[in-house]
Amino acid sequence: MIVPAYNEADRIVPSLTRMVEYFSGAPYSWTITVVSDGSTDDTAKLVAAFSDEEPRVSLIEYQPNRGKGFAVRTGMLQAPGAWKLLSDADLATPIEEVEKLFAAVEQDNPVAIGSRPLRESSLEIRQPFYREWLGRSFNFAVQSLGIRGIHDTQCGFKLFKGEIAEEIFQRVKLDGFGYDFEALMIARDLGYPIAEIPIRWRHQEGSKVRVVRDGLRMLRDLVRLRLWGKNKRLEPRAD
Repeated sequence: MIVPAYNEADRIVPSLTRMVEYFSGAPYSWTITVVSDGSTDDTAKLVAAFSDEEPRVSLIEYQPNRGKGFAVRTGMLQAPGAWKLLSDADLATPIEEVEKLFAAVEQDNPVAIGSRPLRESSLEIRQPFYREWLGRSFNFAVQSLGIRGIHDTQCGFKLFKGEIAEEIFQRVKLDGFGYDFEALMIARDLGYPIAEIPIRWRHQEGSKVRVVRDGLRMLRDLVRLRLWGKNKRLEPRAD
């Protein structure tokens, strides 16, 4: 499991505690890798202390802040696992929803993603109206320019088969929030089916996404990816 974290000191320990509590009762082995993306608060220190008590939790940290896409790519390429679950540190999607994603990948889907707009999804605490409206408007752009048929590319709850995660994320070039739709575009380019799964979701305060600023950057990145074409999208990232 990969958890990107930027200045999450206020909630990282309760979230890790809940994850460990849940996975400790699971019938499979597991690890949790927290990627501290240049945090300037006590996020890394708290995760390191937690790891001392629970060795199945590990920390990757670096400075300076590079962006969520960089953090996720780092975790996907360095963390072990036959399956790699991505979850936001705020647990807006409760961790037990992973079983819905596992049910989907057991049906020959190497990628399964949580999706909020599906009719069967349960939004227990909704986003402010303006964020929800802008999110839906952005998804219209994603479907028009990038990935048809996917209703929610930006939900931070995704499961990848391990070797396929590595095949995808060695090609992901965006360091910002656009990595979500880039990774899914690459999965489609490589011919992998994507299962979109209804989930429970609760809005959490403290999102790092700035709707106007980051929305414009993601729109720019979406257009760039479309103009690149399949061949350039599939080129490995040059670090």
